[in-house]
Amino acid sequence: MSTASASTTPLLSAAIARRTIYQLGDTDIPISDARIHELVNNTVLHVPSAFNSQTTRVMLVLGEEHKRLWDLIMDVYRQQLSDEKFKLAEGKFKGFQAGYGTILFYEDNDVVCDFATKFKRYAEHFRGWSDQTSGMHQYLLWTALEAEGLGVNLQHYNPLIDVRVATQYGIPEHWWLKAQMVFGKPLGGPNPDKEFKPLEERVKVFGAK
Repeated sequence: MSTASASTTPLLSAAIARRTIYQLGDTDIPISDARIHELVNNTVLHVPSAFNSQTTRVMLVLGEEHKRLWDLIMDVYRQQLSDEKFKLAEGKFKGFQAGYGTILFYEDNDVVCDFATKFKRYAEHFRGWSDQTSGMHQYLLWTALEAEGLGVNLQHYNPLIDVRVATQYGIPEHWWLKAQMVFGKPLGGPNPDKEFKPLEERVKVFGAK
């Protein structure tokens, strides 16, 4: 095996192992809060962004604060849904609450707008580039957390929860919420029936030797 192949094997193995895990617990967490914080910090520092704009912002919520966050989210939906519809959704919310932590991913709209103004030729692209870097942050953290033995799933309850969360945690108005990543001790496995579309339909290669 070449040096290059050997060096990428752990990364690709982690990518292949990354899956959605919904059954989560909040005890016997395999890594410390400090280690989780370190993973977040390294992701925010080192994930690339267009023009080095560094638009991504992250809020990490752990332990009992994670429980309170999901109480808040349930309260928002309780006020928006009929009793019947809320009862159908409540079990899913409580499943997320049963985990240990949530990472909320934001994009700083002020920075996005500043770069669009500064580089007018590319102005229309900065919103899409912002979403791309957010996705890279989400993917890297998801993969890293699962490599450390945690189960993870990704949710999108924004924009309905945005104002309540911002008010509760003092989040600036120019931080735009993109996703909520829930994690904890994995109590179940991924969907065993995940289907993959044929690679022949998804990959084209030209000039290979």
